[in-house]
This record gives sequence, C-alpha cells and structure tokens, in this order.
Amino acid sequence: MPDQARREENAERGTRNAELVQRARDVAGRAYAPYSHFRVGAAVKDANGVVYVGCNVESASYGLSMCAERNAIFAAVAAGGPRPFTALAVSCLDAAGGCTPCGACRQVMFEHLAADAAVYVDGVGQFTPPELLPRAFTLEAAES
Repeated sequence: MPDQARREENAERGTRNAELVQRARDVAGRAYAPYSHFRVGAAVKDANGVVYVGCNVESASYGLSMCAERNAIFAAVAAGGPRPFTALAVSCLDAAGGCTPCGACRQVMFEHLAADAAVYVDGVGQFTPPELLPRAFTLEAAES
C-alpha cells in the first residue's frame, strides 16, 4: 500500500476510533453510580458497523451491579447485532488515568469480540481481547 493511502487509512481509522471513544464518554454521563461515584461508559461496534452503548448501573446490593462494557455488549446481542463485534471503547469519567475492564468484562469481550478487535481504553491504550485476557475460560477447555 502506498504511503499516502496508508496515511489516509490510518487517519480515517483514528477518526472512527475517536468517535467510538466519544460515544463511550457521552454514555458514561448517564451512569447510575450513587455508591462508587465511578461513572463508566462503553460503546461496541457490531460486524456491520452499528454502535451500541452501555453504562454502569449500580445496586445497593453491590453484586447485582452491572458494568458498562457488559451492558453495551448485551444491548448489541439483544438488538440482534451481528457478531463477532469489531471494536469496543470504554471510558471512565472519574478516573484520572483511565480504568481498565474488570475480569468479568474481559471474559465477555473475549467471547463476543473478534480476536483482533480493537479495545480502546480511554486514557490507557488500545488492546485486543486476548491481550486483556490471555488465558480466557472456554467451554472447549472445560470439556477436555
């Protein structure tokens, strides 16, 4: 690929990534986080490029709370978004240096995102699902 075409493709990809991160930031403002005061938003892109969002929703019974990343992925699944999903962005409005996904979210990402999908962690960097969870649980491993 010629250098000019590569630069244009990278610029376009950067714009799309920035838009996905911005969608995550926007939805983080809708988080229901009266206990932790830790507002998180996520945006996931399906195989057709449609974006679904989710934010964290807390419960007084902490174990019933749900993270933004899983809410976004579950919304995409519920809406019939074609898998595997191709990208996900997560943003925390209340963390100075960004926040990485918890273990449960990493497992769900591993199952629903393409192995080479970009996971943009606002303020931290870009990863793939296997980088975030190198030895994920799979039913194939459990059955052997």
